[in-house]
Amino acid sequence: MPIGRMGRPGLVGLAARTAVVAGTATAVSGGVARHQQRRAQDQYDQQQYEAAQQQAALDAAAQQAVAQQQAAYAQQQAAQQAYVQQTAPAAPAAPAGGVDVVAELQKLAALKEQGILSDDEFAAAKAKLLS
Repeated sequence: MPIGRMGRPGLVGLAARTAVVAGTATAVSGGVARHQQRRAQDQYDQQQYEAAQQQAALDAAAQQAVAQQQAAYAQQQAAQQAYVQQTAPAAPAAPAGGVDVVAELQKLAALKEQGILSDDEFAAAKAKLLS
């Protein structure tokens, strides 16, 4: 049986030790890289989720604003129709009742300035009043 060498390792022993150290370093660095990549992916996923939530909130706010505008428009249309209905029966009675045409025209002009009557509605009401 040969007696083993004492002291520094030989060339083969040095190569084996270097291979073990290099392999361990590679395994550790690969594990760290995977951990960092997983962490970055989780952070990216979180940011995407938050962006989707924010977009959903913006969409809901936009839909609510549109609904409010539509409700206001419908209310304005109802007010215009009510005014037209109120003035329609008074128009035939104008010659018999002696309605003040100037006062009625001023009322129509005021409603037009307030935005309650459109240009077309104003023209129609004025023509009806003057006929």
